Formats: sequence, C-alpha cells, structure tokens
Amino acid sequence: MSTAGMSTARTNKDGTDKGGTNTAGTAGEPLHLEPRLEERSAALLESGGSFLHTLVDALGSPLNVVLPDQIAENVERFRSVFRRHRLTGRIFFAHKANRSSALVRRLVTTDAALDAASLGELQHALASGWTGDRIMTTGPKDPEFLWLATRAGAVVNADGPGEVEQAAGLVREYGLPRLRIVLRLSEFETSGTTLLSRRSRFGSPARSLQHLLDTVDRHRDELEPIGVGYHLDTTSLDEKAAALEGCLRAMEEMQARGFSPRAIDVGGGFGVNYLAHAEQWDRYTTALTHAVMGHRPPMTWGGHGYGLRMESGTLKGSLGLYPAHRPLAGADYLDELLARPAAGLGGRPLGTLLLESLHELYVEPGRALVDQCGLTLGRVLDVRHTETGEHLVRLAMNAGDVGLEDHGVLMDPVLLPRDDGPREGPAPVHLMGNLCLESDLITRRTVHLPRLPRPGDLLVFPNTAGYCMDFGATHAQQQPVARKVAVHQEGESWKWCLDEQYWPITRPGGQRT
Repeated sequence: MSTAGMSTARTNKDGTDKGGTNTAGTAGEPLHLEPRLEERSAALLESGGSFLHTLVDALGSPLNVVLPDQIAENVERFRSVFRRHRLTGRIFFAHKANRSSALVRRLVTTDAALDAASLGELQHALASGWTGDRIMTTGPKDPEFLWLATRAGAVVNADGPGEVEQAAGLVREYGLPRLRIVLRLSEFETSGTTLLSRRSRFGSPARSLQHLLDTVDRHRDELEPIGVGYHLDTTSLDEKAAALEGCLRAMEEMQARGFSPRAIDVGGGFGVNYLAHAEQWDRYTTALTHAVMGHRPPMTWGGHGYGLRMESGTLKGSLGLYPAHRPLAGADYLDELLARPAAGLGGRPLGTLLLESLHELYVEPGRALVDQCGLTLGRVLDVRHTETGEHLVRLAMNAGDVGLEDHGVLMDPVLLPRDDGPREGPAPVHLMGNLCLESDLITRRTVHLPRLPRPGDLLVFPNTAGYCMDFGATHAQQQPVARKVAVHQEGESWKWCLDEQYWPITRPGGQRT
C-alpha cells in the first residue's frame, strides 16, 4: 500500500506533530494538505490495506469505517479538563454528528451523556442502552419528541417561551413526571466595549431572561429549571467567553427569583484539527487567493474560489472554509475557554467562577468527540486523461457520501493501491462522483496524490466521522448509501462487524470482551 506522506501526518494524542514538517516551496510544487492521523487511524491505514480492500469487495463502495474505542478515549480527554479545573458536570455527545450505532453503544459504557436533537435520535439512544437521566434533548421539538423525552426522564434544553409552555402542557395533560429544563439563551452583551454575539434562530435573547422566567414561574409544578446555556455557531473564544459570563449572571437572576439552578451548558463548537501541518494550510490558502486574483493557474475545478471572487480587478468575498488546521481544538479549546478571565466579573478565570459558584458544567461536543473515530472508503472506477492534461478520477461514491466539501473541510485522501505495480506519479487529479450531475464533485480543488490511481484502487478519506460521514447521505439516482462497519485491533490483525451488530460486551463471533 502507498504510505507516501503518511509518516509526517501521524500525531500524538493531543494532536501535536510527531514527524517532520513540509516546508513551503515554490508556486509550481504540489500543494498538499496531509491529514492528521492519530495512532489508531494510522495503524489501520499502515497495516490494514488488504483488510480494507476485502471489506469493500464484500460490502461495496462507498464504505464507512468507525473505531468505537476512540470515542471512549476522546471522552477521557474532555473529562481531564474538568478535573484540571476541579469541576463536575456532564459531557453530552451531540448525536447528530454521526448516526453510528457502534459509537453510541460504546459511548454508553463511559461516563458521558448524550444530546439527542430529534425523536429518531432519542429512540436510537434508548434502544442502545441509554437511560433518560443521561440524555438531554435539544433543537426543534415536536410534541411526540417532547412527550418521549419527558416520559424517559431526559433533560429538555428549552428553546424559548413557546417550548416551555408546550412542555408544561404535556406534563399536565398526560400526568408526566416533573420535567427538568435548561433555558437556552443567545445574543449576549458584555459591559464596557460592547461585544454582541451573533444573531441565532435558537434560544431567547439574554436581555429577555426575565420574561422567560415569568413563563417558567407559572409552571413550577410541571417544570424544574436546572440551569441556562448557549450554543454559538462560532469559533471565537471571545464570543463564547462573553456568553459564559452572561450565563453566570443569568444564574444569579434565577436564584434571585427563587429557583435553584445548578448547571451551565456551554454547548459545542470545540472544533477539530484536521491537518498535520500548519504551514501547508497557510500555503494553500495564500496560493488559492493568488489563483483567484489570476496571479497563478487555477487550483480548483472551474476556478471555484471557495467564497473569494474578483470584481473589476478587486478581490471580494471571504474564504468560506473550515479552519482545517486548528492548533487549539477539542478538549484543549474547552481548557482555554475555562482559563479565560471574566472581564465583567472581576477578571478571574471563568472556570474558577464556575467552581466558586458550585455550578456544574455541561458541554455538547459533536465533531470533537468523534475526532479520529472514522473514515470513508471510495473505490476508483475510472481514470480519464483530458486533452488539457488533467486527470479525472471517478469514484464509486458521490459528494453526499463524504461531506467534507459541504462542510468546508479540505484535506488529502490517502491512496490504497490494489497492487504494487509501477505507476505514474505524483499526480494532480480531480475527484468526480457517480451521479449524472455536473455538480457532483467529491472536492472542487485539485488534489495532489503521490501516484496516479488505477481502477480498483481505494481512496481513503480520513476523519469523516464528525458530520462528514452520513449527515448528508441520500439515495439520489438510486445509488446506494454507504454501509458502515465497526473495527477494532487484536494484536497485529483487525476485526470487524456491521455497525448495527456491534455491542460493547461482545466481539465479532459472539466472544465476550
């Protein structure tokens, strides 16, 4: 199997680089974006080439592969941050990041909790061994979703006064147990220099908290408000620190109204570091800007600019890409947030204020909790050489099967050849999907592979478990969606089972763990 470029992409558990770095070269050199591979993922690719080919031969392409034991390790990384700041609380996995049964079932054996954002996710969690007291429901909720959440004893993350009223009505009408709720807030402000968090379709503006508490106050027999929270669609630590500061104030207001809140939910958005090398990301984004400006040849199919464009000789727009190299991500991001000083509350660290107030901390990582937990395999069907010298590689998958492009994540796939015969390389290629649509591109950018693929080879897209594996998969044009398998390593060999057949107490073949 080809491992070109992989030795420098392997990282320590904290995401730091183990190998060498790729120094910037001339504009004519290939622009690589090597994926960050931690120990399990790297071991699977380095020793499992024939194993992965066998899986695709049997189960078809595309194929999703998940590593359940990795999610337990990721939970421990977040828990270590809680211990460092001497905080208690809960780590809720945002189930919407991945539909895998194996990941959800493995997770239930840890001390984590689960965030269900739909009726289907709640049903899946309950059927996978979760009990209601370890579940929080979020997102838009219909009456059936609210009823089952209340019946199961889950916490409801309430989106506004209307949802509070609806939940209280269900409790009364059906004689359900008193419901624990978290009040979701948004649009926080800070004292001094104004920092207003961006507008959100979710939650109640923090300035309207008193009105929201009036609603809750009318239903004290039905509802138990256990705290407040937020979930901001931003990578900005400043915005999240301002929101957490606002939640600390909101807890004081709730106490003044006679409630006994105990938890602050800071949501998710902790991020993932997808790439092994910062300088590759910097070099690529700089070169892309130059290409859009016409200072170098196009680097994408059709000159796509990922949000950048030229108008009358002026560069317009903004780069609409996920920051694929994030040295501060996951549990480290949470650690930094808790260490931030609360400017409006005496300047002490936010984590210290949570501790002194005896508040529990709730977090809802999705992408960050399934970091390095899965990859997606696509088989090469055809390689076409165009008159302009380009290589078009068609895969037995489509853009919906690997949603990296939809989520703005750019990184190189890993080539797993079917055989070790001589090949042309290195090779810049365009990756095409299997739909009869011009827009079905696995990625719009030109990808530089170590060797030119052949039909029958596999391309491995690493680290797709967070939103990029099955979030947007469809049966468009009656094409099959990817099946999913769970794998684990035993000694030097790898074992597998279908995702839906995985249970944490047994291994394939029925042997007890």
